[in-house]
Amino acid sequence: MLTIDFPAILASSVHDIKNSLTTLRALIGQLENTHQDPKPAAFKQLEFETNRMNNSLMQLLTLYRIDLSQFNLAIDEHSATEILEDVVAQQSTLLSLGNVQLITQCDDDLLCYCDNTLISNALCTLVNNSQRYCKSKILLSVSQEDDYIVFCIEDDGEGYPENCMLSDRKQLPRIDLTNGNTGLGLFFTETITQLHSKGENRGFITTDNHSQFGGARFKLYLP
Repeated sequence: MLTIDFPAILASSVHDIKNSLTTLRALIGQLENTHQDPKPAAFKQLEFETNRMNNSLMQLLTLYRIDLSQFNLAIDEHSATEILEDVVAQQSTLLSLGNVQLITQCDDDLLCYCDNTLISNALCTLVNNSQRYCKSKILLSVSQEDDYIVFCIEDDGEGYPENCMLSDRKQLPRIDLTNGNTGLGLFFTETITQLHSKGENRGFITTDNHSQFGGARFKLYLP
């Protein structure tokens, strides 16, 4: 009987799709350059969707490598302000498509030790999610709570559905394919956050519907 290594096949397929997506993004950029300003809004929508697909594929590959114990974090010291600036740079143009205001708050001297690429990817994915469900406003902030640096995303939407609610670090988001809310972004973020540790403290996330704007609130804790 033929034995199929489905995880390996899936990972190889994700690699192929990611390569094709890279080519597609380059072609979209070339086409966009052929149009004079103001450029059609469809280009920005294409940019949004391809970025979202690219982030999801990267998350799948990272989770696959973690499952095989073939993944190591690239931990270094980073300015929390610079991490926020990177997220804003990637998201501001796309947010303007839906007339969504992205507000940032952060003390200039806050530093965190993390894998910057993974944390930025996770935050961008979650801001994208907030953009889909908010009404007009998203707040991205960073603060210090005890021994943790806390990244917080709040919006003015309807809040998280029940399957995406997390109240403590011992839970993982439940993936539910029946309603379209797979929870992949939250699952990825929780997984890579838990890999960040310092002494006895380990990273974790929480989600609730206590945003100061009346919608969803997501918090990522890094030790």
